[in-house]
Amino acid sequence: MRYKKKRIYLSPPYLNDEEISSVNKAIKSNWIAPLGPYVDKFENEILNYIKIKHAIAVSSGTAALHLAMKVLNIKRGDYIFCSDLTFVASANVISYVNATPIFIDSNFTSWNMCDKSLKRAFKKFHPKAVIVTNIYGQSAEYDKIKRVCNQENVPIIEDAAESLGAEYMDKKSGSFGDLSIISFNGNKIITTSGGGMLLSNNKNFINKAYKLATQSKEKEIFYEHKEIGYNYRMSNILCAIGVAQFKKLDVYVKKTRNIFKNYIKLIGENKNIEFMPEVRLGRSTNWLTAILLKNKNFNEIKKLIQEFDSENIEVRPIWKPMHLQPLYKNCHFFKVEEKAVSKYIFNHGLCLPSGISLNQYDQGKIINILYKNTKR
Repeated sequence: MRYKKKRIYLSPPYLNDEEISSVNKAIKSNWIAPLGPYVDKFENEILNYIKIKHAIAVSSGTAALHLAMKVLNIKRGDYIFCSDLTFVASANVISYVNATPIFIDSNFTSWNMCDKSLKRAFKKFHPKAVIVTNIYGQSAEYDKIKRVCNQENVPIIEDAAESLGAEYMDKKSGSFGDLSIISFNGNKIITTSGGGMLLSNNKNFINKAYKLATQSKEKEIFYEHKEIGYNYRMSNILCAIGVAQFKKLDVYVKKTRNIFKNYIKLIGENKNIEFMPEVRLGRSTNWLTAILLKNKNFNEIKKLIQEFDSENIEVRPIWKPMHLQPLYKNCHFFKVEEKAVSKYIFNHGLCLPSGISLNQYDQGKIINILYKNTKR
């Protein structure tokens, strides 16, 4: 029988007896539906951590983004500016409400939305909102972005799905948007298996989201509905997992940052590898270690990914920019550089395993493969 190597995943969940105990308590209490003490506790702990006033726990980060669209009354005929370098969910929710996405390029200082490209877009279009995605555990430069949006009186939806625990200018990721979202998907720095949260300092926004997330039921003794709603609330059992996971968030952030630093230390002075920079005045969680392989094109990177896979190691390309997606090929895209920054990062980028359980031996295996394929 051939020995099969243990799979090294990109960012696997990490749970232990604390999560089991928390779920058992939720089950024994018989609070299993989308309400209960763990829902309230999880929402309050996230609020206190991020220092924001209101939140609603929902079934996914995508559900939270969709609710943000509905809360802001975004509809057909509206334009929405959106980060180009992001997961497709950030753009899809715009299509859910039949609005028109317009994509904004990244910069090299954070890999997130470029404020100069944003200014260019405002010269041609006036959007109903701007969706800014914080990728790979790092906050966008919100001082610059908010300055542009405030001048135009346009709200920001902060897509902090990947950046819980990050900071910018001494404020927590998730606190910068008029509406902000977090994801607790299975691969995030803390997980509830599936789930998300919508946050805001505007109580009316969250009250509206709460109604929409519970099938838009009117306050009657019978079931009356005047508008279409959704079944988007997170269950008490999943929030029980979240409460246990949240206790370890700061420990997990320290761990992923140390993994990132160890990659830098062990790779050394390899001039063909460039790490995702930490934005000035910010503190990334380094949820994923993202790198640029400057001496490789995309086809060579695909071959490298296959080599990693042959060793049972999961690595992935950087997000494919939205303006390159067949789904959005006819949408407007704004950049200031001669060549799109998002496209360059995609063509040369790679995400390395960075999970909480990654040990130094396995990290060394990853680095050996990487070094062998990049040293010249």
